[in-house]
Amino acid sequence: MLDLLRELTALDGVSGDEGAVRDYIISKISGHCEYETDPLGNIIAFKKGRNRSVKKLLADAHMDEVGLIITSVTADGFLKFAAVGGIDTSVLMFRQVKIGGVNGVISGKPVHLMSGDEKKKLPKPDSLYIDIGAASREQALTLVKPGDRAVIRGGFSLMGSRVTAKALDDRIGCAVLISLLTKESEYDFYASFTVQEEVGLRGAKAAAFRVAPDAALVLEATTAADTAGVPEQGMVCRLGQGPAVSFMDRATVYDRAYYEAALKSGIKCQPKTAVAGGNNSGSLHLSRGGVRTLALSVPCRYIHSPSSVADMKDIESTERLAEYMINGICSGRIE
Repeated sequence: MLDLLRELTALDGVSGDEGAVRDYIISKISGHCEYETDPLGNIIAFKKGRNRSVKKLLADAHMDEVGLIITSVTADGFLKFAAVGGIDTSVLMFRQVKIGGVNGVISGKPVHLMSGDEKKKLPKPDSLYIDIGAASREQALTLVKPGDRAVIRGGFSLMGSRVTAKALDDRIGCAVLISLLTKESEYDFYASFTVQEEVGLRGAKAAAFRVAPDAALVLEATTAADTAGVPEQGMVCRLGQGPAVSFMDRATVYDRAYYEAALKSGIKCQPKTAVAGGNNSGSLHLSRGGVRTLALSVPCRYIHSPSSVADMKDIESTERLAEYMINGICSGRIE
C-alpha cells in the first residue's frame, strides 16, 4: 500500500486533466477486472466475485486533485491563474509549481514593498502570479498557454506511521480501491475512479447514471483538525482512530443503517463529528431514483496542501472496513 500511495501521489492530475492518474490506475487493475473509460474520463470497473451480489454496489474514489489553471500572461512574461478546487491563499505564496515540464514559483508583491496594513493580511489571490523565468509574453507563450494546469510541488516522506505528500485527497481512496480490485473478492461489485470531484462532483454523476447502483460506497480523505490549539470539540476526526464515517455533510444525509453497520463492524473507525464539506456522495446518492450511500474518509491534516498528512494505519483500516461493507451489502447481510 505504501509504494502504491507513493506512486499515485507523484502523479499530477488537476481536475479535468487526470490522464496520467487514469493511465497508471489502468496499468494496475488491468487483468484483475473488467473496465472501460467513459466520455468524461472516468474509469468504470466490474470486479467478479466468488458469489453473485443481491445488490449492485458501486465503490468510488476520485482521481483529481486541486491545483491551478493558467488564465493569461502579462506583457513581462508572468502567468496569471485561477484556483481549481478549494485552495487557501496561505498555501500558495512562494510555492514551487509545475506546468507540464515547466517549473515556476508563485509570487506577488515583495514583503519589503508592502505597507504596514498589507503585511497583516493575506494577499488576494488575483494579486499573485507565477514566475517561470520568462522575460516577455512572447517567450512565456512558447512554454505555456492559457488553459494549462499547474500543480503545487510536494515531496513524499514518512513520519513514523504517517505519510506526508500532495494529493492525498483522494489518491488514498484510489489506492484502497486499486487494492480491492486486484485481490479476490467475495462478491461482485462495481468501482469507479472519477474525474472532476474538486470542481463540483461532476464525474461521479455520470458514473452513477451509467452503473445505476443500488448502493454506493465513497472512499475519501477528509479534514482532520486534531492539531495544536484546536479545542477538542472542533477536531472533527483524529489521525490514528480509523476512517471517519459520516452521518451528514453539506451535500449528503447518509444512509443510517449503513452508518450504524460501519460503526458496529468491530473495525477501528470513528464518526465524523461535523456537518461540513462534501464529497462524491452528493452526486451518487441522487442518481436516478436514489442510491443508498456511505462515505468512509481517511483523516488528513493540512488537506488540499502539498504537505498533507495521513496515518497508514487509518488507510489500512479503511480498506478492511470497505471490504466488510461491500461484502455485507452485496450479500444482503447489511440491509
